[in-house]
Amino acid sequence: MKKVLTNTLILFMGFFAIAPAFGQGQGISLNKIIAKVDNYYVLKTDLEEAYQSYVGQNQTPPQKCQLLESLVINKMMLAKAEIDSVVVEDKLVDNELDSRMQYMIQQFGSDKNIVEAYGKSLEMLKSELRQQVKDQKVVQKMQQKITSDMKVTPREVKKFFEEIPKDSLPYMPAEVEVGQIVRFAKPTKEQKDALKQRLLDIKKRVQDGEDFAKLAKEFSEDVGSAQNGGDLGFAKRGMMVAPFEGAALKLKPNEMSDVVESDFGLHLIQLLETRGAEYHARHILLRPDYNRLDLAGPTKYLDSLRALIVVDSLKFEKAAKEYSDDKSTADAGGLLRNPETGSSRLAMDGSMEYAMFQMLDTMAVGSISKPLAYRTEDGKSAVRLLFYKSKIAPHTADYKLDFEKLQNIVLTNKKNRAIDEWFRKSVADVYITVDPEFSSCRIFGTTQNSAAQVGGGGN
Repeated sequence: MKKVLTNTLILFMGFFAIAPAFGQGQGISLNKIIAKVDNYYVLKTDLEEAYQSYVGQNQTPPQKCQLLESLVINKMMLAKAEIDSVVVEDKLVDNELDSRMQYMIQQFGSDKNIVEAYGKSLEMLKSELRQQVKDQKVVQKMQQKITSDMKVTPREVKKFFEEIPKDSLPYMPAEVEVGQIVRFAKPTKEQKDALKQRLLDIKKRVQDGEDFAKLAKEFSEDVGSAQNGGDLGFAKRGMMVAPFEGAALKLKPNEMSDVVESDFGLHLIQLLETRGAEYHARHILLRPDYNRLDLAGPTKYLDSLRALIVVDSLKFEKAAKEYSDDKSTADAGGLLRNPETGSSRLAMDGSMEYAMFQMLDTMAVGSISKPLAYRTEDGKSAVRLLFYKSKIAPHTADYKLDFEKLQNIVLTNKKNRAIDEWFRKSVADVYITVDPEFSSCRIFGTTQNSAAQVGGGGN
């Protein structure tokens, strides 16, 4: 199989990391079916949006034949997943969908701005995105199924490195290790009391006969569950945050809780049913206005903590574990990690958060910043200390220094070869046709079946 297959697979997996296009090619007739894999279709709209996603991020797009091959691979993964009965739980899809919607709200500033930008309601946008998220999860599960046993040895890494011509060794950018201690801005008692009263008023309306689901759609600030009437589906014990789960499990079916506070805000919970070790609940969530929270308290707290660390009365790692509100980094002593590779080494370039880049650029290795205000990925107001732990200067790739990166490259290559082999074996299990407009594209390195036009497409 041509090497382009591996390349396009990698490119394809990047599509889902890009903000959803939601059919922005308005005014252009792109709804024509251009490829079919069993009962799965690739529309011309899909190809155009894949192309524009690169343009929108100021990246050079691959050739459209290469993009089309990636999209066909996607559909082939889905078709084979259906044949092999590979499924993903709705809860996983819903969680990812909620995360994406929260990210969009953060990027656009408000729900209203999103609606105005796309000309569609949040419910419609979310509905359009849900299938994309589900497909992504299925494809990821298929890839994991194919490559789950893949491992590499130090000998393989060394062999790979030694086979690279010395004059072709890549130049590695500067990388840093950074730790953080985070303190969230807390709502005042007055703000909490106001939210609590709103929830108690809603609870009374339900007790007086109004529909919980309807009120959840109207008032809940949990974007993911609100459109489903606050319904969170069945959850296994341990899946929800402790305050929520503890309150829900004390209820009888159809009973409502008092107001419950968690890291996400204030909840009114209604238990619907239990099933063995699982429970089915819905809620109405209200959050404080994070733009109005006072940062003075967490700033003062971190100032005092920094003073202890600077005079060596307290180690940064210990302080992070004990006092940081960011649980995702606290257990690692505050150390930030690259979400894609899991490495603690972060590229100090345009991919880094701009405010962090600016601060580190003024700091010496081993120093700790003063408290810095920032906004978390889920929109919370917070203050943090940054610890500039180490820096690796730009350099030509080195076996010892860059072993982790080289290991990831070798592992990725091995996984790609396994996926290539899977495609070679599986392509006969599905029927692929491509529209004559793209007959020159060599899908899977061949033009077989590409002369047949797929029926049912638009003009």
